[in-house]
Formats: sequence, structure tokens, C-alpha cells
Amino acid sequence: MGPARLTAGLDHCRRLDLPAHRTLHGLVEPRELGELISYANEVDMRGRGGAAFPFARKLRAVADAARSGGECVVLVNGAEGEPASSKDAMLLTRNPHLVLDGAVLAAEALGAREVVVATAGGEVAEASVTAAVNERRAANVSGGAESRVPIRVVGIKERFISGEGGALVKAVNGEEGIPPGRKKRAATSGVDGLPTLLSNTETYAQFALLAEYGPEKYAEVGTAKEPGTILLTVSGGAAHGAVIEAPTGTYLSDVLGLCEADIGDGVLIGGYHGAWLPADVVETAVLSREGMKQAGATLGAGIIVPLGESTCALGEAARVAAYLAAESAGQCGPCRLGLPDIAKAMYALVEGTGSVDAVRRCVRGVERRGACFHPDGTAKFVLSALDAFEVEIAQHLEQGSCGRPVRGVLPMPEREAEPEYRLEVDWSRCAGHGLCAHLLPEFVDLDDYGFPSFRKIPGFMAKEARRAVDMCPALALRLAQTNGGDHGGEPKPAGRPLRLVKDGVLKKAGESVPRLGRVGIARV
Repeated sequence: MGPARLTAGLDHCRRLDLPAHRTLHGLVEPRELGELISYANEVDMRGRGGAAFPFARKLRAVADAARSGGECVVLVNGAEGEPASSKDAMLLTRNPHLVLDGAVLAAEALGAREVVVATAGGEVAEASVTAAVNERRAANVSGGAESRVPIRVVGIKERFISGEGGALVKAVNGEEGIPPGRKKRAATSGVDGLPTLLSNTETYAQFALLAEYGPEKYAEVGTAKEPGTILLTVSGGAAHGAVIEAPTGTYLSDVLGLCEADIGDGVLIGGYHGAWLPADVVETAVLSREGMKQAGATLGAGIIVPLGESTCALGEAARVAAYLAAESAGQCGPCRLGLPDIAKAMYALVEGTGSVDAVRRCVRGVERRGACFHPDGTAKFVLSALDAFEVEIAQHLEQGSCGRPVRGVLPMPEREAEPEYRLEVDWSRCAGHGLCAHLLPEFVDLDDYGFPSFRKIPGFMAKEARRAVDMCPALALRLAQTNGGDHGGEPKPAGRPLRLVKDGVLKKAGESVPRLGRVGIARV
């Protein structure tokens, strides 16, 4: 929509190799650091990864830190992690040299030791940017000037939290890619402990365009306060999911119309740490930082997910809450324990047995208490869903359902089907103690005599379900998986098998054992 800048040339070829890229953009000449900082300040260039931090301040902070320590590094964050975003993968796959131009430009101005491009390992984007680096090396051998700064490509294991700055630095340094418990500024201590200019893939591509055009031409499109274009990933209820380049100030409704999107109950802006906009707000919302703030959301990394009318909005939100709980780094209590509680409370709402107050209590238990932003981002998403889907929540609480299935409209990583479990009971043993209902109140109901009935248990609750099995006083419970694996959908035992021990003989779980004599239980 509007002039093609980041996407220039992509209507003619699938991927811009080095000759095609140079035909369009020419050879970027080195610039003085002061000039580049002045350019970035003049157009108020911000990071495009979600936080919108001023890029000029990052440049100056790294330069100041490197002045006392010597070397520094430029790091390209191509590990989106966010299932609903594809813009960075698109750039690295189809237009990698524009990203490398911006990174090399910054590296030369800073006198950096190297450029590091971190992206999801084993994906097409990693192969494309590696090929681009090799193209530059070959051009340098043949008399070109494409490899002025060494470039290293690092493939990392991608998950939701892998794109967080501290997690990315740890992954590049060979550590586990999770956010550090104590916040460190990459500008002072990043890759190999050196001052590191860390920014998003699109940011470096925009930086290359700014150097090519100059501030005046760069600001010819977009709004006066936020000039330029932005990349948007549209998915969900859109008939044509796509990555779209649009000038800032474009109406959200125009982008949705281009993709033939069914808005339904609302549109998610900013991804799974973002917020929901109700349908009536969508019509007048403007795609800019200021416009999204007025609408009650943040632009973030340019993620737009219309929900559509065919799916259960509350069920979709609960599904994402469970995904975010499973993506916890597990290094702090509010995240490791609190996020599963939020997901359980959301599923209880879907079943019509919970309450909005219960969800809000769980959210208060994690807000501003985590070791990283993940708990706060999850809380923001859930609270926004509670506000946006009031009508649907009322239907679930009154009727047990809104009448629509959960179709999985919100994007999720391509993985095996989310496991589901069920509790099975040996009625010859069950004595109606009711402990299972106390441990799993969202999934176990007791009749008037204290005997249980069960609902399906999602995968993120498997640990708690196994605890209920282990604690059953009558040894009457068994946990079975109801999907996945090589069982053709038939239930299979979950977790480590239990074996009954009698007279020194181990027997497999499920084998008949005489009811007489002393019976013990062993975990193997």
C-alpha cells in the first residue's frame, strides 16, 4: 500500500540477490557516526521489534560504551519468536541484502568487530541470509567491496521468548536462550560481553533506506511525527494473510479490507503480548504509534490478527493463554506457577464454570513480579480479552457456551497437536474421597455421593493431573493421553508407568493383581 520501499523489486522476483539489490539500491557508502545519528534523530527512527526505542540513542550508547572498552558488535535480531509475525522472516528470506546494508553501515560507523545475524535455526530465512553473506564474500574476492565488516549468521532455537534482547544475546553466546534473571543492557554488555548494538531486522532495513534517501526524502511518506513505512503481518480471519508494507497513518480498516479480513469480535494488535480492539474501534483506528495509543493498543511489531465470526473468541484467548504459559522460561515463580493458573482460570470461563474475578485475581498475582516481561505481557493480553469479549463471556457463564467452536484461528507454531489427557477411574477401587476434585477443580466434578466425573485435561495441566493420580488414596486413577503419538487416537498411558509390586514381583500397570495381600507401588 503506497510506495514500495522495503518491498521494492519483490513484485518481479522471489528473492533479490546481490546484483538485483545493487541495481535497485546502489552501493551504500560508509558514513560518519555523527551524521547517521543526526539522520535517525531527524526522522525519529524507532526500533521495529515492539519496544519502539529511539535508534539514535542506541547508536550513541554503544559508541560511548565502546569508546572506553574498545571493540563492539552489531547484532540483528531476526528471531521473532512471535507466532503471529512473519515480517522479519520475509525480509531475511526475500530481501536480505537490505538488512545487511543497514547492519554493515552501523558497524562501520561504530568500528564494530563484526555483524551477527541471529535467526531461527533450520528455517528458510537462515539459509537465505547465509547465501547473502556468501554472495558478498564472492563479490569481495572478485574486486567488489561487499565484505567490509565480517558477518556471522547464528541459527538459534526459536520459541516465544527467544526474541527478547537478553535471551537473544545469551543464545548467541552459546547459553540457553531465555531472558536473564537480572536485566543487562546490550549496549554495555552483549555478545561476548562487548557493547552491542541490538535491534530488529526491519530496523536495520529502514536504517539502510534512511542512509540511501536522506531524511528529507525518507519523510516524504507517512505522518509528520512518524515518517516512513511499516511492515505489517496480517493473519487470523483474513482471507489473504500477508506481510504488507504501508505508510504510517494508514487506516487499519484499509489494510483489513485489502486482505478481505473478517473482523468478527475484534482485532488483535501487537501480537500475544498485545491488546484487542473491538470492531467499532477498528473502523477509525490509524496505524501509527500515536494512532494505536489513541485506540487503546500499541503497534508493537506490526501484528494484526482479525478474529472473524466463525470461532469462539473466548476459547481462542484461552488457547493463547495456555500457549504463553507453556512458553515460560521457568525461572521465576510468577511465570512458572502464575501463568498456568491464568490459563486454568481462562479455560474455566470457557467451560462456564469460572468467573472473571478469578481470572483477574490470577493476573494480579503475576503483574510486575516476573524476572522478565513475559508475565506482564501475558497479563496485558488476558485483561484485554476480558474487556473486549464481555458479551461472549456472559454467554459462556449463562449457557456454558457461545455456540461456536474454537477453530484455532490465532496462529500457533507448527508443532505436533497439543496433547490432551483424560482421567480414568477404576470404580472397583474408588471410595469417593474427593481428593481429585480438590486438586483439579476445573476438570473434576463430584456427584451427590462424592464420586467423580471428568473433563478433558489440556497438555499444560498434565503435571497437576499426574499429581492427582499419585495422591489418590485408593490408587483408583489413571491418566491417559487422548490424541497424538502412534496410537491412532486411542488413549495411551501418560508419564512414567506405574508397576504394582506383590511378593517381590513387578507387574505392569493395567495387569490384574489379586486383591489379597499387601500391595505397594513403585515408580520406574
